Amino acid sequence: MKQWMDLSKSIVLLTQFGLSLVTPLLLCLGVCWWLNTRVGVGGWVFIPGFFFGLGSSAMVGYKLYRSVTEQDKKEKKKPPVSFNRHR
Repeated sequence: MKQWMDLSKSIVLLTQFGLSLVTPLLLCLGVCWWLNTRVGVGGWVFIPGFFFGLGSSAMVGYKLYRSVTEQDKKEKKKPPVSFNRHR
């Protein structure tokens, strides 16, 4: 049963990570599309929007990487449970 729980947890985390990477790019391109159709800005606006979306996706990935590495460091620093003290 533990294997299925670990597998489902991994699938959920991978899906969440994928959506977290794609969403900023899609939002930036959506704003560019809105600017192009409603305001009348030229098609050139998609180029900076694409790069801003990629930059924000990279930032999401970097922050996730930092949080995972910090969590691993905290787990390694935990002292072992002794017989006299239980935390």
